[in-house]
Amino acid sequence: MGQLGVGIIGCGMISEIYLKNLTERFSGLKVECCSDADSSKAADVATKYGIQDMSTSDLLSNPDVDVVLNLTPPKYHHEVSFNAIHHNKHIYSEKPLAISLDDAKQLIDEALAKNLRIGCAPDTVLGPGIQTSLKAIKDGWIGDPLTAFASVSSRGHERWHANPGFYYKAGGGPHLDMGPYYISTLVAALGPVRRVNSMSRRPFKKRIVGSGPLKGEQVPVEVDTHFSANLEMKSGVVVTVIMSFDIWSANLPHIEIYGTSGSIMVPDPNTFDGPVKICSQFDSEFIQVPQMSPFSGNLRGLGLAQMCHAIQNKKPHFASGEMALHVLEVLLAIGKSAQTGQSVNCSSDESYPITMPEMTPGLQEIEYGF
Repeated sequence: MGQLGVGIIGCGMISEIYLKNLTERFSGLKVECCSDADSSKAADVATKYGIQDMSTSDLLSNPDVDVVLNLTPPKYHHEVSFNAIHHNKHIYSEKPLAISLDDAKQLIDEALAKNLRIGCAPDTVLGPGIQTSLKAIKDGWIGDPLTAFASVSSRGHERWHANPGFYYKAGGGPHLDMGPYYISTLVAALGPVRRVNSMSRRPFKKRIVGSGPLKGEQVPVEVDTHFSANLEMKSGVVVTVIMSFDIWSANLPHIEIYGTSGSIMVPDPNTFDGPVKICSQFDSEFIQVPQMSPFSGNLRGLGLAQMCHAIQNKKPHFASGEMALHVLEVLLAIGKSAQTGQSVNCSSDESYPITMPEMTPGLQEIEYGF
């Protein structure tokens, strides 16, 4: 089976783990080239990984590139992905797919019209931690899900990121930055969201950069940084979600799902591993269960690898544009509900049906090159 050529646009911090995995761990694809608005970044990446650096226009015109990996800041996701589709390239984008629902829908419609694939992070849903959780729920280990709780508790990315300004501008905030990991996992486990209620606040007008050459500089905060939301799933399950950049520390679960005959503690959806624990009606405490997959570590890029495999084998891919669109709709609904004080309905899954990322033999058969 041949390889699909990958061109990377955006050579910031997140590109490092993608490049490491795409060049060392996954098969079925080959990284051909990279581009960045800062040409020196692209040159450094190209030298380190033995690929070509070039302008974005040259990358999009490169016949060796079948798939564009879009790692630009969120506000550029739509523009870069749209241009790649115009050049007949498949797309895999970092989250969110776009920062407006109309832009995200346009990308999917354009790709469908050209028979191209769109994939989007997060792909942690395909990792062994979440996959084990999904199988346990599907197999009835906790009975029928009734309700759930999820929390993103952080004091903000300025504590570790050298250039965190975009996290506090349009397209940022805890809901659009960290929320996709959590909402994607909840949707995979419980199905699409029907309705959202939320409240939010913005207690700090500025943030102070904690590391790097900008250390000590102030970053203006232009988005709300704490959200408390209730989600009504189409299945009837009700979920409580907290997403915050205002919490120094907390002792809250990442995700817990409560069923008619037990509860499951789902690992951090921002990681691929992590313990899965279940407390059934016959147990007095949570018990860790074995993970169903031998893969481990930071597998970022797994969604792209699975998409490439799916393209070559004419099968569905799981970290899909349709899933990312619905997740984006939910997250934007959380923001809108907080602003208006009214419930917001979600329905994108009806027009853009989601292929749920359940564990299947096809996913296990991918040659990752481990």
